Amino acid sequence: MKIAIDGPAGAGKSATAKAVAKELGFIYVDTGALYRGIGLYVIRKGAKASSIEEVVPLLAEIKIEMKHIENEQHIFLNGEDVSGLIRTESVSAAASDVSAIPAVRDFLFDMQRDIAEKNDVIMDGRDIGTVVLPDAELKIFLTAKPEVRAERRVKQLLEKGIEANFDDVLADVIQRDYNDSHRDFRPLKLAEDGILLDNSELSFEETFEKIISLAKERMA
Repeated sequence: MKIAIDGPAGAGKSATAKAVAKELGFIYVDTGALYRGIGLYVIRKGAKASSIEEVVPLLAEIKIEMKHIENEQHIFLNGEDVSGLIRTESVSAAASDVSAIPAVRDFLFDMQRDIAEKNDVIMDGRDIGTVVLPDAELKIFLTAKPEVRAERRVKQLLEKGIEANFDDVLADVIQRDYNDSHRDFRPLKLAEDGILLDNSELSFEETFEKIISLAKERMA
């Protein structure tokens, strides 16, 4: 079975998908982490993440692997476990930029499809239900108001000991929303047969329960 969760940054896709996967016994695939791995490599090479001319030639030097170790997803970049290095704001911004490049999305497409063909998966990202897994049995578009998502992000950063300004984070959220939904290639959007789930007023547990309920309906 395939479950696709798409949505903008800060909607809680990854945390929710991870919890749902554990509950259902599915493999969780955080596609954003794959793009973060490429973003990290681009930063290390000193290239401009939004430049097709600078990024595309680097793809031949990159080997991205996803491994599940003790039920946790780890991302390996050219043999190095970079799972803890790809969660910074700079890598996040680079990931957003490289993900808009068609060649980068094509580079990761086969890997994502291959995992889904061999396992029961829940996969989250920006174009999972519309492009990567168009045949998914359940497609959810998880979102929340920009202000709510910015508040959540600030809280996460502060909990990690990273200083964060709400206005700056909100501006970044709004800009990323615009970039993701207005790009020409595979823009972020609700799949025609997808379910819109706005969790602005929902707790994590309530969001989790709604998705579990929807999944079990499709599995029946």
